[in-house]
Amino acid sequence: PRRAQHHVTTVISVPHSLDEHSFEQVIEQLAAVPEGSKILLDARHARWASPYGLTALLCVPQARPEKLAFAVPEHPDTVSYWSRAGFFRHAAELYELHGSVPRARDAHESDVLLEITPITKSDDVHGVVGRIQSKAADILHGQLNLDTAVTGVFGMTLSEACQNIVEHAGQGGWVAVQTYKYTRRLGRRVVVIAVCDAGVGFRKSLESAPNHRKSDRWDDAMALEDAVLRAISRFRHGDAGRGQGLAGIRRFVGRWHGKLTVRSGTARIAITPEWDEDVPMTEQLPYFPGAQMQIIIPERIGDAPARPRGAAPASPRSRSRF
Repeated sequence: PRRAQHHVTTVISVPHSLDEHSFEQVIEQLAAVPEGSKILLDARHARWASPYGLTALLCVPQARPEKLAFAVPEHPDTVSYWSRAGFFRHAAELYELHGSVPRARDAHESDVLLEITPITKSDDVHGVVGRIQSKAADILHGQLNLDTAVTGVFGMTLSEACQNIVEHAGQGGWVAVQTYKYTRRLGRRVVVIAVCDAGVGFRKSLESAPNHRKSDRWDDAMALEDAVLRAISRFRHGDAGRGQGLAGIRRFVGRWHGKLTVRSGTARIAITPEWDEDVPMTEQLPYFPGAQMQIIIPERIGDAPARPRGAAPASPRSRSRF
């Protein structure tokens, strides 16, 4: 008779504070684990997570063929917040949860503008924008001192970010929106949008365009530059409203001195305001499927109008393309 194989469980530790930078530690640990292994994501000591951290955690089980286990945070405040943000409701379907999870409650606290919401089709996008529109008006105008006009543009930006999942992911993703005080860099309130999926990613999506020309330099970083800086899409420009997604988001973010980061495959691009010193392009990251996007819009202080940004920034990578 064959001996039963005892699989050792690989423990992936979730950082104490989980955001778009520290989430890379999760990806690095995962990248080293062979497919088919038993994996436990250990979040017992996690104390804080951004909307990006929570939505990206939901992408991890989609990125692996195995059923993953997840150890729930032990701190009552953390578990309560993650629950209000809707994390466990979705995590329970994707992970084998270990630890005690509070009974599901509606997200009614004001800091959760939009609890984690799945996006799989265009109808979901309309629902999300509809649900958040009036709440967003209060926050953007009331708390962040942004012009009333920004609310409509905010809705469009959120819609474009979610539509990206529908058009490019090939499977569902998640969106979450929250506002909090961003003390580390800015010392003021911000609204944060995270939109994450573990689908095909930008490179494969753009490769599927009928007019796509492969070059020997074609990689995830170039695909991100094409999509974010050059507004290239897999849809022909004749298709009404297509291909404006990320370019529209970039304009909105620039206009309000916000920050946009997009990670896809092995690269990450950042459009940064003067209050942040993130690297414009990071390459050769451990591979993670899909696209993970974060938008941060800060509170406006004083009555000086936000100055519009100049022309599109130069390519973040210095190596010549010609």
